[in-house]
Amino acid sequence: MLILIALGGNALLKRGEPVTTAAQWSNIRSATRAIASVAGDHQLVITHGNGPQAGLLALQAAAYKEAEPYTLDIIGAATAGMIGYMIEQELGNFLGYDVPIATMLTRVCVDADDPAFRNPTKFVGPVYDAIGAQELAREKGWTFKKDNENWRRVVPSPEPQSIVWHRPIRWLVSQKALLICAGGGGIPVIRHAEDGRLEGVEAVIDKDRTSSLLAQELSADLFVIATDVDGVYDSFGTPQQRLITNTTPQELGDGSYSSGSMGPKVDAASWFVRQTGKRAVIGSLNEIENIICGRSGTSIEANPKGP
Repeated sequence: MLILIALGGNALLKRGEPVTTAAQWSNIRSATRAIASVAGDHQLVITHGNGPQAGLLALQAAAYKEAEPYTLDIIGAATAGMIGYMIEQELGNFLGYDVPIATMLTRVCVDADDPAFRNPTKFVGPVYDAIGAQELAREKGWTFKKDNENWRRVVPSPEPQSIVWHRPIRWLVSQKALLICAGGGGIPVIRHAEDGRLEGVEAVIDKDRTSSLLAQELSADLFVIATDVDGVYDSFGTPQQRLITNTTPQELGDGSYSSGSMGPKVDAASWFVRQTGKRAVIGSLNEIENIICGRSGTSIEANPKGP
């Protein structure tokens, strides 16, 4: 079975942890151990987030006064390479180096007229208190919004339109490579209508949305969004909260989910199901074997088989 697993940022950095190399190695080692447990029975494509890493690089670049800061597309490429290397190395350590593993930088086309460029919503970087956020907004001209009790920088998050050069991705999959791609939602580019030229833009594409598009283009049999919770909850955070085990895109569409956390995951998983008729699951990476077998997580299907 061809499975696309979208790793949440928590696979690289737990909530509240500092963005250190040691913390990332530790978390990636745990994540890849879980992935390795199913790699022998299934063909895998891995995507991943990059929010904390992209935010840190943006801060470091802005602090260097001798040159212009790197743009978000460049930062996206840098973090995709860095994180891909770490995932690839740890997977190789678990699976052995006879297993072909490849990391591929992935450009994703977006629409230059996407309304997201006028209304930034995508969280990147570390959390701040209100005073720290206000100071950075004045100093850097960044936009901040509340993320639970704290504040984080937000940047434009346009919809992915197409994946550039998806044929090399297909070729690697056809050669049975374990592929790591579309890191951080892919490197955002626009295509100029007059000559077809591609140009990078200041944006961060939602990782789950790009992962859903890629899963559709690869005809994946299963789309898994792996996060740090065991699934989608009805009435989350209230005494009445209830884990949703089996559902449909239509039923999930009636719920209210945070645009900064579960909302994009629900939308991306539902989109995959609607477009393909196949199953998507949102759940804990630690339960990946049970997720694949249908015993864990929130399973989203066009026609669910049970309660």
